[in-house]
This record gives sequence, structure tokens and C-alpha cells, in this order.
Amino acid sequence: MKRRDFIKTTIAAAAAPSIVPASVFGKKAPSNNINIGQIGCGRIARSHDLPETMKYDDTRIVAVSDVDAKRLKEGKAFVESWYAKNKGKKVTDVKMYGDYREMLADPGIDAVIISTPDHWHAQPAIEAALAGKDIYLQKPASLTIAEGRQMSDVIHRTGRILQIGSQQRSWAQFRIACELVRNGRIGKVHTVKIGLPGDPAGDEEPEMPIPPNLNYEMWLGSTPYVYYTEKRVHPQDGYSRPGWLRCEQFGAGMITGWGAHHIDAANWGMGTEYTGPIEIEAHAEFPKSGLWDVHGDFYVEAKFANGVVMKISGDFPNGVRFEGDEGWIFVTRGKFTVTKSDPTGKSVASKALSASDPKILQSKIGPDEIHLPVSKEHHGNWLESIKTRRPPIAPAEVGHRACSTCLLSHIAMKLPRKLYWDPLKERFHNDDQANSMLSRAQRWPYGTNYVL
Repeated sequence: MKRRDFIKTTIAAAAAPSIVPASVFGKKAPSNNINIGQIGCGRIARSHDLPETMKYDDTRIVAVSDVDAKRLKEGKAFVESWYAKNKGKKVTDVKMYGDYREMLADPGIDAVIISTPDHWHAQPAIEAALAGKDIYLQKPASLTIAEGRQMSDVIHRTGRILQIGSQQRSWAQFRIACELVRNGRIGKVHTVKIGLPGDPAGDEEPEMPIPPNLNYEMWLGSTPYVYYTEKRVHPQDGYSRPGWLRCEQFGAGMITGWGAHHIDAANWGMGTEYTGPIEIEAHAEFPKSGLWDVHGDFYVEAKFANGVVMKISGDFPNGVRFEGDEGWIFVTRGKFTVTKSDPTGKSVASKALSASDPKILQSKIGPDEIHLPVSKEHHGNWLESIKTRRPPIAPAEVGHRACSTCLLSHIAMKLPRKLYWDPLKERFHNDDQANSMLSRAQRWPYGTNYVL
């Protein structure tokens, strides 16, 4: 290195932020922490994403971001108090950002966790990847299939690590069930039944003044402007289930909310993680009035190229049931919920894993059979992938494909006919109306189209 270049490098290093990216250290360096920024400080961040990440000694949450200044301050306090209580560390320098894009510009941050509403998933994931950050992204992967394709393509092009928050892949019962199915323990699979709850309707809600602590314009993001009412967004006091989950403007309801989990598990067991159905039809009940307008009771039937028929309904027990010509396997979370306000279904199974014959579950997978990847904890698997640069257990394309089947189901709920899907081209066959629903108009200056 020439002397003048060495001097320039030394001066630049001296002027750099005190947070140093983990990538500059060797694996055994004492400062080899993964510095992480948290985008979105709401319910799922506080109850799940932050605690599950902070428990690892080689990570540090160094920054938080939220469009609600109140939640932003409480997010900073939550992180600092968690470290003090659980790690005995006095941390008082967690940075706050009202705009996550300023966080992404910080070279000292290695990775980000995105725990935002569904309509704010694909865009920050794309921007984070373009900024050189690795990403943990809450499911579903995107608001539309078009956004999901853009997101997955950018992740692959940039080589960033992205883990979709499909944490059931890191639960032993789901892996065991899928391994048994993939190795033929119930014979040839012909049907998969998925139980998902619906959402109830709500009342009309009056227009309310926008809280001074909320950047409502940015919260709406790429979606159309609509008047503010608290039940459309999130509670101003507390962290109970937010109302946006029941507004189609911001997501598709439980077909993506829980569907992203169970459909992903079904794909894992069927070996259809990188494709989708070829035929799909559905019907659903939608509220005729009120603020909340996502689907209620519904039924979806989708056929895959391998001949398996997937049936999805709230009338099935919450979970995934694989049916073959030699028996069945059912897998679920049991009584576990991520948060206390998680909805359940009409029927809750007490056993996390069951089968038509108990001997099926006792079967051992041989060394020459299919062995699915093992992850003991989902956030930990993401962190390990950041270090090794090997794919995580729920990478971007897998998350996109699971989300796509959810969104295809939602489109089918809206159209009273069977739809024919090309999973390679990601287009409907000869159906302009259905194809027009693969994307949504994006409100400038927000949206994936404007980023790309």
C-alpha cells in the first residue's frame, strides 16, 4: 500500500463510528459481535424477535427504528433494560431512528430485523440488502406476489442472508413430520389439509386526530391515503394485537398471517418449496361493513403438479395434516402461541405431533434417506448463517413461494372461478383480471418499484 493511501485509510478509520462491523474481525476476535438494528418496535418485536436475538452473546442490538416516536423510545428502553436484567450489561447508547433508511446508512450495522406491518416488508428488505445488510424478515414475505419476486431476486443478486420468520421450521415436530412424509412413511401423499382461523368483522370507526408521535404518512407507505383511526393502525397504549392485521389495505388476513407458517410447512413436507400450485379455487365470507374487511370463514383447494391437493379451511384443526395411501401425519404448534393475543382456530389440537399409527412416529430415518436441515432456534439459525454465509433454514425464495400460495388463495377468494397458475412464469393462464391482482399501485415516494 502506498503511504498516502495508508494515511487516508488510517484517517478514515479514526473518523468512523465506534460501532465496527463484525465483518472486519476474525471469527475468534473478542469484538466479533453481530451489530443489529431493529426496524419496528411493536408487538412481535418485543415479544419475539428482540428477546430471541438478544439472548445470543455474539450479537448486540445497537439501534432501533419506528415511525411512532413513543414506540421508538419504548423500544430503546426495552432493549437497554433487557440487557441489564438478562445479561448484566449496562447499555445506554442504543441509537434511535425515526426513518429506518438512516439506520441502513450506518456502516456499523451488520444486519437488521424487520418486524413491521405486512405492507412494510418487501421494501425495507430490498433496501437493506442493497445497503449490504443481512436481514431477518417477519412473515409474510410481501404484500403482493410481484413485490415478493422483486425482493427474492434482490436478495439473490446481492448475496445477502435473509431469514423469513417461519419459525416452525426450527421446531422439531415440524421437521420430524416433514422428514417422515418425504421418506414415504405414509406412502404416496394425495391430500394435505391445513387448518387456519379467520378473522371476525368489526364496527365502523370514526376519523380521529393523528397522534403527534406518529408519522402516519410514512406508516401508510405505498398504500393509498385513508383517514386515521386508532383501530386501523396499532394501540397507542400497550402492545395488543394491532388493527391493521384486519385491513386488506395492509395485508390479506389470516390466509397470510397464519397461512405463511402452515403453507410453508406443507411445502416442506411435499417437497414443493420452490414452486406452487397449478390450479386453485376458493370461496370466503367477507364483512359487508365496518373498518375490518379481511376474510372470515373460507375454503381453499389447490392442486400441485405432483397431484397433491391442498385444502385450507378454518373447519380443520389448526395445523397441517398430510394424508397418504398408507396413513396420515398431523403436526401443529399444540397449545403454543407466539403472543397471548394470537388467534386460535375452531379446534385446537393438544398433541403437537400425531399419526394414524404410533409406529410411524417411531420410525427412524436411515443414513441414505432424506434428512432435512436441523435448526434448534430460528433467530440463532439466522445468526449462524450470517457467520458462515451458508443459506438459512427459511431463505428468501422459500418464504416468497409460501407467501405466493397464500396470496393466490386470497385472489381466488375474490374470483368465483378456478384459476390456473404457472409457477415458473408466476402468471395466471389467460386471465388478465387475475394477473392484475398480482401487484398493487404504489403511492409515491414509497414502494419497491421506486426503490428499484
